[in-house]
Amino acid sequence: MAIIEIQCDNRPRRRLLSSSPVIAITSKMPAPRPATQRNAAPRRPKDADVTPSDAEQIQAFAGDPNFMTSLARGLAVVRAFSQQRPRMSIAQVSSRTGIPRAAVRRCLYTLARLGYVAQDDDRNFTLRPNVLALGHAYLASAPLVTSAQPLLDHVSATVHESCSMATLDGDDILYIARSSSSTRIMSIDLSIGSRLPAFCTSMGRVLLAGLTSGELSERLRGLRPTPFTHRTLVRRDDLVEAIDAARRAGFALVDQELEIGLRSIAVPVVDSRGRAAAAINVSVQAPRVPLADMEKRYLPPLREAASELALLLG
Repeated sequence: MAIIEIQCDNRPRRRLLSSSPVIAITSKMPAPRPATQRNAAPRRPKDADVTPSDAEQIQAFAGDPNFMTSLARGLAVVRAFSQQRPRMSIAQVSSRTGIPRAAVRRCLYTLARLGYVAQDDDRNFTLRPNVLALGHAYLASAPLVTSAQPLLDHVSATVHESCSMATLDGDDILYIARSSSSTRIMSIDLSIGSRLPAFCTSMGRVLLAGLTSGELSERLRGLRPTPFTHRTLVRRDDLVEAIDAARRAGFALVDQELEIGLRSIAVPVVDSRGRAAAAINVSVQAPRVPLADMEKRYLPPLREAASELALLLG
């Protein structure tokens, strides 16, 4: 038996045992980015990712006597579950949130007693339908959400493509309504509550364009853009130019920046103060619809629907 270990970062590694010669090579060399892979799916759909920054954000409020750390941790635990990870152990939830295992265990125990999560025989947890009640009040009370669905359905039926509505939430867009076409065009399943990065999506661009210059600068200052494809704009100057162009034109057209083969066009839904309260878009398969046809085909029905939705905002 031969064991050879080569370490480039001075960190301890587990020894490998084998009946045949083994060479273990470790280093800090980064893996190749997927932007070089054609048809590569986005690396980080935010609706499927709750990162250790949850724990960091909670810790940032440690000096606030009115901040309930236990409540914040419980909400982070609920957000850790997703379509990609519907079933997780305490250790997995702890890894995804950055919250200590003991705290995660208490959160899951409390959520289970209240009927929001269930535990199986393998000590894994899943969300229960009662969780839907947490978001029902918003969906039921927001006039924009309740009235958007028939309009999105109408746009989708008219252009025979998917039509969605989203709002800006931090660095992401949050889907609050959607009408899907019969043809799936993305490698990600999108639904109400899904998140995507704002900087490289058409709805995100028009929503960012609705911010004041100070607000936009603040958003971009802490942004660390991920190049999802070789077309993704990640330089600050390029992003500012694209957002400014969306502001001047009143719409944003994004071509395969989030996923190769996906194009989308979006318009803002503007309230009485002239602020972009939401955005609606149409997404298409790039091979089927030439870039030159996007504005002509989809902008008129999108603007008509956005005008009707704006009336609800007063």
